[in-house]
Amino acid sequence: MTTDEAPMTITAAAGLIRNCDLTPIELLDQCLDRVDRYEGRVRAWAYLDREGAKEQAERLTAELQAGLYRGPLHGIPIGIKDIIDVFDMPTGCGSKLWANSYARHDASCVERLRQAGAIILGKTVTTAYASFDPPVTRNPWNLERTPGGSSSGSAAAVACGMCLGALASQTGGSITRPASFCGVYCIKPSYGRVSVDGVMPLAPSLDHIGAMANCVRDLAILLQAIARTDVDGVPRPYHFLAEIDGTTSHSRYKQLSFLPDFLPGKAQPVMLEALAGLQEKTNELDWAWNSLPLPPSFADVPRFHHTVMAVEAAEYHAERMRRHPDDYWPKVRSLIEHGLATTAPHYSNVLSHLAAFRDEIDTVFVDSWKTLVTPATVGPAPTADTTGDPAFNSPWSYSGLPTVSLPFEWAPDGMPLAVQLTGERWCEDDLLATALMLEEDIGFERHQLPL
Repeated sequence: MTTDEAPMTITAAAGLIRNCDLTPIELLDQCLDRVDRYEGRVRAWAYLDREGAKEQAERLTAELQAGLYRGPLHGIPIGIKDIIDVFDMPTGCGSKLWANSYARHDASCVERLRQAGAIILGKTVTTAYASFDPPVTRNPWNLERTPGGSSSGSAAAVACGMCLGALASQTGGSITRPASFCGVYCIKPSYGRVSVDGVMPLAPSLDHIGAMANCVRDLAILLQAIARTDVDGVPRPYHFLAEIDGTTSHSRYKQLSFLPDFLPGKAQPVMLEALAGLQEKTNELDWAWNSLPLPPSFADVPRFHHTVMAVEAAEYHAERMRRHPDDYWPKVRSLIEHGLATTAPHYSNVLSHLAAFRDEIDTVFVDSWKTLVTPATVGPAPTADTTGDPAFNSPWSYSGLPTVSLPFEWAPDGMPLAVQLTGERWCEDDLLATALMLEEDIGFERHQLPL
C-alpha cells in the first residue's frame, strides 16, 4: 500500500487493523512518510517523537498478535496540541521560555488515549499561549493562508494525514476555526465534558478540550475515549459510538434551526452563498430548517467573552509576563493588559451575565429543534498574518454548548468552507448523529492537496 493509498481516517485504518490487513507499525510508517513529505512546508509539529512512536507501534502490534485489541484507536497515530502535557515531552505552549519544559505526567485526556491504544506521535504547534498571534504553521491548501489558531498544528497535521486525529483546545474559536480553514472535521464538546487536568489554562471558565479528524465517525471515536462520565460529581453518561452507529435516516436528526440575526455584517458573501446552497440541497433531501430569534443577552456576548478571557489570562500570565516580557507577543500581551485594567465590580457583572446566559441559552432547546446551524467561519482562510475572526465560535465557547464543524463546500479560491452545528448541553451523541447524516447527504469531496 502506497502512502497515497494509505487510510486518512481512523475508521478506515481501524477496520484494516482489526482484520489484520494493516499493522500499527505499517500505519505509523505511512503517517511518518507524510510527515517527511509535508512537514518542511507546513510546519505542523512542535515536537515529533519518532522513536517513541515506533516503540508504541511495536508494542501495540505485539498486543494484537497476542489477541488483545483495545478498540478502534488501537495503533492509531494521534497528535497532541502543545499546551497539553504528554509524559517526557516538552509542553512548549508556543513559547521559547517553556520550550524545554518536559511534562512529568500525561494530561488526563492523553492518559485516556493511551488506554484506548492510541500512538502519541508528538506535539502539534499552538499559537503563543493559545492566544491570537499568528503561528509558524501554514495552511496545507495554500501556504500563503493562515491555518487558523490557536490549534494550528493539529488542524494542519490532520489535513495532511500526518496523524489521523489530534487533540485541540478552544477558549474562543481555537478548535473550530483551524479545522474549518484546513478542511477537517472537529468537535468542541460541552464545557467540562473532557477534563482539562494537565492542560495549560488560558481562561478556565471557557477552556474546552476537543478533537479533530477526517470524518464525523472519527470524532465520535476520539470523544468516546477522552470524555468523562462524571462531571463535578454529576453523572454525565454517553454513548457516542453506539448512537451514530445505530443512526438511520430518522427525521428527528434532519432538523436544523438557524439564527438569521446572527449573520448580517459578519459572514462574507461567499459563505452566505454557500450556506444558501447547503439549505437548498438539504431541503431536497428532506431536511427541515426553521429560524430562531437570538436571546436578548446575546448582544453582550462578544465583549463579555473577551473580558472573561482577558481577566483569567491575566491571573495566570501577568507575573510571568512581568518577568519575561519578550516572551509575550503583541496580541496576547494586549489581552493580559486588558485583564489587568478590568475592575472587580465590572468583572463580577460579567460573571453574572455568563451564568445567566448559559441558563438562557439552554432554554432555546426546550421548545425547538435540537441542532442550530451557523457558518463555522466568516469566510475562507485569510492571509497568514492573522488567525481569523472567531465571531461564529466565541458565543458557543461562552455558552459551553457542544459544536461540530464539518467541511461542506469549496470556495472559488480553492479553500474549504465549513458549517458549524451546535447542540444541546451534554447531548453530543445526538449532535454527532445529526452531523453524520449531514456529512452523508452533503457528499463533500476532498481535493488533492496542492503541495
